[in-house]
Amino acid sequence: RLFGVILVVASLFGVSIFVAKITATLTVAAIQTNVSGVNDLYDKRVGTIGDSTAAGFLEGRDLRALTFDDLDTLIAAFEDGTLDAVVFDAPILAYYVTTDGADTGRLVGSVFVPESYGIALPTGSPLAEEINQSLLRLRENGTYEAIKLKWFGPAGG
Repeated sequence: RLFGVILVVASLFGVSIFVAKITATLTVAAIQTNVSGVNDLYDKRVGTIGDSTAAGFLEGRDLRALTFDDLDTLIAAFEDGTLDAVVFDAPILAYYVTTDGADTGRLVGSVFVPESYGIALPTGSPLAEEINQSLLRLRENGTYEAIKLKWFGPAGG
């Protein structure tokens, strides 16, 4: 019985991380700017969310960035021209440029800091196996990729 619990918990983390492998920290640049990657950000007005992976990345590269408390304020500053570029989580920026920001920004450069996301459940949760199986089915039958393409576009986030 203990082995079964350990197996379920291990598979929960393993499958969740495998299935939900998402990359983070990408750049959205205004369509009119000549930003094509991180090295082009040094002379640009860059924004991100404070205390995020993106903020840490920019600080580590000695890139000055305006930090914002929330995504809505960050995006508003980008849209009103206060910022030339936004650096933040790839899935969020990919969604933005395929929806509201389609005429305003574009994804540029590559992912700076790959990150993995998982689904956390209480130890011994009866939902773990059901979630794992559902996630695997979505990957195997192509639904996962279709959803990803619909909401995040070809860049995929």
